[in-house]
Order: sequence, then C-alpha cells, then structure tokens
Amino acid sequence: MAGRLQGKVAVITGAASGFGEGMARRFAEEGAKVVVADMNGDGADRVAGDIGAEAVAIRADVTDRADVKAMLAAAIDRFGALDILVNNAGYSHRNKPMTDVAEEDFDRILAVNAKAIYLSTLEAVPLMEGRGGSIITTASTAGLRPRPGLTWYNASKGWAITATKSMAVELAPKKIRVNCLCPVAGDTGMLHLFMGEDTPEMRAKFESTIPLGRLSTPLDIANAALWLASDEAEFITGVALEVDGGRCI
Repeated sequence: MAGRLQGKVAVITGAASGFGEGMARRFAEEGAKVVVADMNGDGADRVAGDIGAEAVAIRADVTDRADVKAMLAAAIDRFGALDILVNNAGYSHRNKPMTDVAEEDFDRILAVNAKAIYLSTLEAVPLMEGRGGSIITTASTAGLRPRPGLTWYNASKGWAITATKSMAVELAPKKIRVNCLCPVAGDTGMLHLFMGEDTPEMRAKFESTIPLGRLSTPLDIANAALWLASDEAEFITGVALEVDGGRCI
C-alpha cells in the first residue's frame, strides 16, 4: 500500500537525526508534506534537502514558544495545513545515580520532554480544529518499565504517556487523535546516554533484555508512527504503543 499519508501535512520535531529523521523520510515516502524541525539547523536542511520539494527545514527550540509557533506556522505558510504533529525531540541525562544528576540537566529534561508537549499543543490545536488531526509523541519504554540510572528521564516519559491519554480524552470531540510511541533503546545518538557508555558489552546487556534480541531502529519507529498518523488508525486514540521487541512483556 502506497500513499498512506497522501495530502497530509506533518511537522516532526527532532527530525535531523535518529527516530525523527526516520519518520520524516518514511512519511514523505507515503505522500506527506513534511516540516523537518530541529535545533540542528544544518541537519534539518540535510534531511529536507534529501526529501526534496515536499519538505521544508526549520531550526526550532521546542522549549521556546516563539520557535514552536514559527515551526507550526511554517506548515501553514508552505503547505496550507497541519494534519500531523510528532513531538519527537527528546533529551536525557547520562545513566547515573539519581542524586548525581545536576539540576540544570533535570530542568532541561522536563523542558524538552514535557513542557515542549504543552507548548506545541497550545499552538497546534487551534490549527487542527475544524479538520481534525493526529498528535504523536515519542515517549519510551522507560515510562512503562524503568531502568535504573535514568530516574528523571523515566519520570519525564511517564509524564508524556499520561499527558497523551488525558489529551486524547479532551481532544476527541475535536476529532484530534493523540497517541504516543514507546520505543525500546535504539541505535541513535542518545544510546550512549541510556547505557552510560557505548561498549559491545553494554550493548549486549541491553539487547539481552529484549526478547526479539536487538535494539530498535529508526525504521521500526517510523513505521509505527506512520500507522498511527494514517487513516488506518482513525479509531485509535490514547494509546501508548510499545515498539520494543517484547521488552515490556
């Protein structure tokens, strides 16, 4: 099946690399017009340039309301609508005892993983009213089955999951569906933070906790997001979808 997002406009944060880049490319393959948003402006330009005319890059700090407003306005100005918002940008402290995490790291975690969802919702909902839409957040298995050493990150992802379910109930009358993804650790730029150090031994340790025996990939997460964003999932809302190779069983 091709063209599953034909005619839809998506904004994806954290889209210059990792899961977000995978989503941007996969959504475009299925016909979506994509706003590639990231703090890394050069990376966003690279991804949007690879996709072509159906994508536009914008540098955005998801913790700054003015940047968020400009990011979503780019969808309207360039493509005329907003159908899909993916809150994918994330931040983590390095795996360490909870009492060793600096206050500035704690504040940044909550700003990127929690406040950014609040800010994007304030700006996106008025743009989706009257036409409906889909909001997807990249949460984590950390919000369901926490690993030690990541306490404050785990808590932020639990917040994202609860926010998703509450938003789904409140926004259902507006025909705005709200779901989140719960990936297991993936081979992305944040992996070394989750593990504490990126060594073959640590990778093997993490993989041993996943029944299907491997880390997640950007394509795994992109395909799950694609389904949630598509009309095939029109009756799905308030779901925390585990994309985890069985990790949460």
